[in-house]
This record gives sequence, structure tokens and C-alpha cells, in this order.
Amino acid sequence: MSDLIAKTAIDRRLAEIVTPTIEGLGFELVRIRLMGGKTRTLQIMADRPEGGIVVEDCSKISTAVSAILDVEDPIEENYTLEVSSPGIDRPLTRLKDFDMWADYEARVETTELIDGRRRFKGFLRGTEGGEILIEIEEGGEILTIGLDFEWLSDAKLILTDDLIAEMLRQKKASGVFNEADFDEVETSEAGDEDDAPETQPTRH
Repeated sequence: MSDLIAKTAIDRRLAEIVTPTIEGLGFELVRIRLMGGKTRTLQIMADRPEGGIVVEDCSKISTAVSAILDVEDPIEENYTLEVSSPGIDRPLTRLKDFDMWADYEARVETTELIDGRRRFKGFLRGTEGGEILIEIEEGGEILTIGLDFEWLSDAKLILTDDLIAEMLRQKKASGVFNEADFDEVETSEAGDEDDAPETQPTRH
């Protein structure tokens, strides 16, 4: 499983537990994170394979995942479960995401230095083999470079007017348009705000 989906050992363990349940409901796991704090928070992002998840879907996933976690009991401390859509400026966690969102702007970070840098910003140009292609500006020149998918530590779409317009088009076309999804599109690009998380109360 990609580190972009599950970074730590506990995240990967939790992903193994919840993925069959999420996929059994017809959705896909986009990202899972167990966050620290006074009360820990288990954040799950999910989506439909074709995109277009809504709040009611998050609620359905939350109920099912909560049940399986009660049985497996992998988290010793009290925690809160949050299930959400990936949001408009979504994280890119699977190789297919880079094809799906080709021609949109993204920020990409790598685990190691690549030609003296770890951060890249530019237009996605799909994939080639196991590499993601991104068009960047370097010294006044426009270059398309390939980065091995396994090198990535973080990748996220940049909130632009074109991206918002495309998400609106997709949601309207799929019949799951909800104006609430677009009420907070002015959120910071650096943030991790997600669309309408479904939160379960603190559990043990």
C-alpha cells in the first residue's frame, strides 16, 4: 500500500482492517491517518471509484467502519472517527489519481532530494510506467519531469478556478451536486480542510 494512503505502521494496520469494509460498500480508501492530541482522531478519506461521494455516503462508511473497529479494537486509547470526502483540493494518493487529474495543477513532495529539491509545483501530465509526470518551470524553461511514484511523500491538487469548475461539472453530471461542498472553497491551500466530515463520538 502506498505511503500516501497510510504513512505509519498503525495507519497501515488500520487500512488493512477497514479497506475490505469500505470496498464492500462500493467505495475506495483515499487516505487514513491516526492523529494525536488529547483525544486521538482517526481520519478516513474515501471516494467512489468514479468520484462523487456525498455526506450520506460518509455516514454509511462511518457506521460500517465503526462496527468493524469495535470488533478488531486496534486502537488502545479513546479516539474519534471522522470520515470525509477528499475535498476539492484533494490529496493524490494512488497512481491512477495522476492520470485522472492530468492537466490540473498540483504540489508534489518527495522523500529524498531530487536534483537538489524535494518540492515541485506544476501541471500534472499523467503517468508513464511507475512514474508521475509533472510540468514545471525551471530557470525560465518549461520542463516535463518524471518522478517515481514510490518517491512521493505528499501530493495534492492546488485549488484553482479550473479545478472548481471541473468538480462542479462532475458533480452535476453524476447527479450528486451539493452546494455545501463548494461553500468553503476559499480555504487555505496549505490546509487539510475536507468536505463535510462525518464524525463518530469518542470511542474505545
